[in-house]
Amino acid sequence: MKFTIEKTEKYVLFQLNEEKLTSISAPDLKTELVTLNAEGYNNIILNMSDVKYADSSGLSSILIGNRLCSNSGGLFVMCNINDHVMKLLKISQLDTILTLLNTVEEGIDAVFLHEIENGLDEEEDSAE
Repeated sequence: MKFTIEKTEKYVLFQLNEEKLTSISAPDLKTELVTLNAEGYNNIILNMSDVKYADSSGLSSILIGNRLCSNSGGLFVMCNINDHVMKLLKISQLDTILTLLNTVEEGIDAVFLHEIENGLDEEEDSAE
């Protein structure tokens, strides 16, 4: 599986450089997402700009990334989603569970907003 990773203090930008996210590449994506989460990265932006097709295995690996991030208090964002993949997400009703945005910039903004909201929630909890 071809990909690039850009790590920052607040998030990881994961660029998938594959046209298909199928049973062939999905296990590799799952492994990378689990590894990133284990390294302490709980905000992951998955840039899907090169992906033209996904199957159920691909969706499963995406759901694992989403679960890992949410379980560690972070945010999993998908952006630049192709029409075919978006239709699949809507048919499977995953568009109601996942954070789907148009651009990487919107994904970065969503991560920072999420971090701010988490910080405010922590302040409220400690004040009580």
